[in-house]
Amino acid sequence: MKLALSFFAGVLVVPIVLFLYIAFGRPPVAGADKPFPLEEKIVKIPLGARIHSEMPSQSPIPADEDNLNAGASIYEDKCEICHGTQTDASAIGKTMFPSAPQLFVKHKDGVVGVSDDPVGETYWKIKNGIRLTGMPAYGKALKENQLWQVSLLLSMADKPLPEEAAKTVGQTPQ
Repeated sequence: MKLALSFFAGVLVVPIVLFLYIAFGRPPVAGADKPFPLEEKIVKIPLGARIHSEMPSQSPIPADEDNLNAGASIYEDKCEICHGTQTDASAIGKTMFPSAPQLFVKHKDGVVGVSDDPVGETYWKIKNGIRLTGMPAYGKALKENQLWQVSLLLSMADKPLPEEAAKTVGQTPQ
C-alpha cells in the first residue's frame, strides 16, 4: 500500500511542482540568465545532426573577387550588427544568449570565425537560422546566390580577401 501511495504521490507531485516552476516564471528565459545544466550540449546534438544531414557539400559559385566583394556587402548589411568586424567587435552580439560569435576574429583555439567549418554548414546556418539564438533565417530574405556569397566570404575569413571585401569587414592586411 505504501509503495502504491508513494508512486501515486510521485506521479502527481512531480508534474505539479514542474507546472508551478514554469507558471511562476522560474526557468531561465532571459538572455542574461545562466543556462540549465547541459543545455548547450543537449541543443548542439540535434542541431549538428540536422545540419550535417542537410547541408550542401560544396558551393555552386566560385570564391572569386566579385562574389567575395558581394558577400562582404551582404555581411555589412545583415550580419555585422551582431557578428562585428575584425576591427570592431559587436556590443550587441556579446549581450545575446548564446553570444554571437565574432566572425572575423580569432577564437581561443586560433580559428578565425567559422573558417574551419565546411562552407555548406555556414550556408545552412545562414539560410535556416538557429532556433533559440538570435540567428535569423535568411532563406527568404536573400537570394540563393547571396546566401552562397556571404557563406564563401565567411569560409575565407582566415585568408586574405580582395581589397574591397577586406576593407568592408575591417580585415587588416596580412
